[in-house]
Amino acid sequence: MRVVLIDDHPMFLDGLSSLLTAHGMQVVGMGSNGLEAQHLAQTLRPDLIVMDLHMPVCDGLEATRRITAEWPEVRIVILTVSADEEQLFAALQAGASGYLLKNLHADDFFRLLDGLDQGAPPISPELAQKIDQALVHSIANNTKEGAILTPLQRQILHLVGHGLTYREVAAHIHMSESSIKYHMKQILTKLHLTNRTHAIAYVRRQGGL
Repeated sequence: MRVVLIDDHPMFLDGLSSLLTAHGMQVVGMGSNGLEAQHLAQTLRPDLIVMDLHMPVCDGLEATRRITAEWPEVRIVILTVSADEEQLFAALQAGASGYLLKNLHADDFFRLLDGLDQGAPPISPELAQKIDQALVHSIANNTKEGAILTPLQRQILHLVGHGLTYREVAAHIHMSESSIKYHMKQILTKLHLTNRTHAIAYVRRQGGL
C-alpha cells in the first residue's frame, strides 16, 4: 500500500513513517498541512492518506473534502487526538474512510487499518458505537419510508460496499466514473446515509446485499 502522511508535528511523522514501513507499507510522501496533502494527492495518487485534523494553512477536514471530491479513489483515514463526536461525523461527511485516535496501540492501529481492504471502515473502538447508532437510525428511516433501489443502484452499492473504488466500479459495469458518482449520490439520499464509509458499513450490516 502506497501511503502519504500528513501531520504538523515532524517527530510524530517520522515515528509513524518508521512504524508503517516496518509493517510493510510504502510511505511515498509526507506533508505538514492540508494544502500539501492536496498537492501530494494530485502528484502521487497514493492508495491511502493518513492525516491529522488540526493543522495550519488548511485543516484536515477541508483537505479531505477537496481530495475526495477531486480524487475519490484516494482513501483518507483521519488520525487525531480528538474524540469529539462532531469532529468524527464531520470527517466522515467530508469523505474520510476512517477515523482513528492517536492513543491506539500499534497492533490495534494496524488491525483496524488492514480492514480497509476488506471494506471495513477503520474506526477507533470507542467511537464505533456512535457510528452504529447513526446507521441504526438510517436503516430505520429507510424501512419506514420504503426506499427502493433500482437493480443498477443495488449493483453499484454492492460493489462499493465490498471496497471497490468508483473507478473500479465504473470499469466493472462499463460506465463512466462520473455516472457512478451520480448514482452513489442518489443511493446515499435514498438510504439516508452521508458518505461512502456509511455505505460500506450499511452493506456489511445488510449481509453484503
